[in-house]
Amino acid sequence: MTATGVDRVFRTVTPIDGSVVVERPLASDGEIEETLARAVEAQRRWADVPVTDRAAICTRAVEWCVARADELGAELTSQMGRPIAHSPFELRRGFQERGKYMAEIAASALADIEVEKSENFHRFIRREPLGVVLVLAPWNYPWLTSVNAVIPALLAGNAVILKMAQQTPLVAERYAEAFAGAGLPAGVFQYLHMDHDQAARMIADERIAFVAFTGSVGGGQAVQRAASDRFIATGLELGGKDAAYVRADTAFDHAVENIVDGAFFNAGQSCCSVQRVYVDRQIYDRFVEAAGAQTEKYLLGDPRDPATTIGPMVRTGAAESVRGQVEEAIHSGAKSVVHPSHFPADKEGTAYMAPRILTNVSHDMRVMREETFGPVMTVMPVSGDEEAIRLINDSRYGLTSSVWTTDTEAALRIGDRIETGTWYMNRCDYLDPALAWTGVKDSGRGCTLSRIGIETFTRPKSFHLRLTT
Repeated sequence: MTATGVDRVFRTVTPIDGSVVVERPLASDGEIEETLARAVEAQRRWADVPVTDRAAICTRAVEWCVARADELGAELTSQMGRPIAHSPFELRRGFQERGKYMAEIAASALADIEVEKSENFHRFIRREPLGVVLVLAPWNYPWLTSVNAVIPALLAGNAVILKMAQQTPLVAERYAEAFAGAGLPAGVFQYLHMDHDQAARMIADERIAFVAFTGSVGGGQAVQRAASDRFIATGLELGGKDAAYVRADTAFDHAVENIVDGAFFNAGQSCCSVQRVYVDRQIYDRFVEAAGAQTEKYLLGDPRDPATTIGPMVRTGAAESVRGQVEEAIHSGAKSVVHPSHFPADKEGTAYMAPRILTNVSHDMRVMREETFGPVMTVMPVSGDEEAIRLINDSRYGLTSSVWTTDTEAALRIGDRIETGTWYMNRCDYLDPALAWTGVKDSGRGCTLSRIGIETFTRPKSFHLRLTT
């Protein structure tokens, strides 16, 4: 993405071939002011709409997007480079699953909490909308990350202003079309194409009641600074350095296939991708060999080709940064299991980077400490549960981690000691809409999804009614 010119225009550059695929003007100060004013006015009326009616509109909007999954998926591929074989399923699977689930549970999740209803008292807690919610969504999974905030915020009676990352601006525009087609009143959902400074000024505006941000730790810190003079909440879904622990009793083939997929899907550009793998020494060599063979099945190439299974990273600079982590680790003694020669499309100076598996690594290496956000998986042997727990927790991040085992009791026992927001057994890189999505440490704070995630976009108000005759 680049922003140029007196007229403040930004251009989205595709990683496929470096061409410009979208060009849009950035919002003017006047447009931002008009958007905020409309949102405030529209929210007052939207809050009076019954929850069941809000849910019906949100469901129709989700269905509008899903019905156009092929078209919207192709747009996504052109903007950020995910293979066309995968892009439509962001809408057909996770987006649809989460959006519809939240609409289905909204009425019960937002119902009054009755404390007492007697001849003398009626006491209850009501969840009221916050007001205008600003959603700042990233490019890597633009539909999946945004739906986590946009839909529950609207269900709770808020107005929403969406700022989508400038790598995927068409997502915001398609949301607006979907909500218009679904019958959402004007002004309740709006989007703005803004730069970082404009977003910071909007966060500081008294009309913004909540900020939902998904992105890097640095981005989350910037949001916090922008909100620091105001008493508003911020939901921060930040980075990860997620780990998988493979026990000796694992279902071996299942573990290999799913961990490799969890590491390299979307070219590893996911906050919950598997980046660190700790394998019991008894099966370590076998695992490394099998993971390497599985990785060599990937086809790196033009994401518009249906045969491609791993596309370019989002930009050349991002690929060069990841290559730097890998080269630094190898210089410090790490070994590369999969040679880039298996992937002819991998070329220096381009966004096309082959998936890499590194062994002989240690926590002294940057590739084991910092979020990689690329197609790199590191593998270390461990002597058992205690060492695995210690190494998994030896991270500034705490988003998700997983254990691969046939022993459920062991999974629960280990999970109780793992410092993450989500703990998986025999799966990874998946968000269940019925479960709270949250992180600890530098992976952020707050919660989306589940009943708790809907409540995030409300404030509790207590009613204490004493009945007299």
